[in-house]
Amino acid sequence: MTASKLILDGDYGIDDAMAALYLCHQPDVEILAVGTVHGNATADAAARNALSVLAIGGRQGVPVAVGAHRPLAQPVDISAMVHGDDGLGGRAPEAPPGTKPSRLPAALQIVRTVREHPGEATILATGPLTNLALALMLDPEIASMVQKVVIMGGTVDHPGNISPYAEANIAHDPEAAKLVFESAWPVTQVGLDVTMSAWIGDDELKRIEGSQTAAGRFCWDVLQHYLQFYSSRHSRPGCPLHDPSAALVAVDASLVAGGFAAPVDVELRSATNRGMLIVDRREFARVHHEPGQPHVQVVTELENERLIATFIDGLLADPPAPPQL
Repeated sequence: MTASKLILDGDYGIDDAMAALYLCHQPDVEILAVGTVHGNATADAAARNALSVLAIGGRQGVPVAVGAHRPLAQPVDISAMVHGDDGLGGRAPEAPPGTKPSRLPAALQIVRTVREHPGEATILATGPLTNLALALMLDPEIASMVQKVVIMGGTVDHPGNISPYAEANIAHDPEAAKLVFESAWPVTQVGLDVTMSAWIGDDELKRIEGSQTAAGRFCWDVLQHYLQFYSSRHSRPGCPLHDPSAALVAVDASLVAGGFAAPVDVELRSATNRGMLIVDRREFARVHHEPGQPHVQVVTELENERLIATFIDGLLADPPAPPQL
């Protein structure tokens, strides 16, 4: 794993929090900034959650910016059924005393941070893509200045989780997703096709429950709502690692065991299929990179066993020591 500079953008529900905690514990990961967006929680609640998570993970100095409170072109939809009214299963802690979000909007924070680290920053997006779309509208040149963009969102072959064909992060703002996928920056899409197979079960949950680390205690607490939701819909215990899978791919591409590059569009017009990914898998479309049709790296397979073990080990590890001044 090489050193990584990350901009995190998410809606700070339960799996966003677990993904961020894992990253906080990696000494070779520098979290440059965090932005929040509507989705699993309101953008304001997501910011409070992010501040708490960063404090638990020993990264209290990372700036947190509140982002878009609603999608570009449809009403806001908060996923309280999955993540609870506060985004953390009704167990959200108070933000640490003396901490508060930046006055800078999340989209502008993305622009400034990318320009401060040209060619170095990876954007990890684990919520609706509204902030990324707004950042592109503010400054289209940032598309050529990021190292890569890793998105947890969408599905190609697996059924959707918010409709038969659409995944929640994309469906919560399809117009934003379309703009992000059509822009000329290097995008890796980590969707339900792989995250639903990255499933933690009894063995991993027992490790989290038995952990005496701050991260372990926090995760076991907030996971109760999440586990109940998934147990009501699936015939096996546990839950999928949606956002953590994307987080691990962002810092260790060797975990990707299969995929392909292709143009990706988003369905906007159909009421039934709105938010569905349209992936052009025709041979000539994949071989010939036509102007205006950037190719997205679509992940189709992960090294699940290694990913899950790496995630649990990292999540329950002690945070890295602060640098000596």
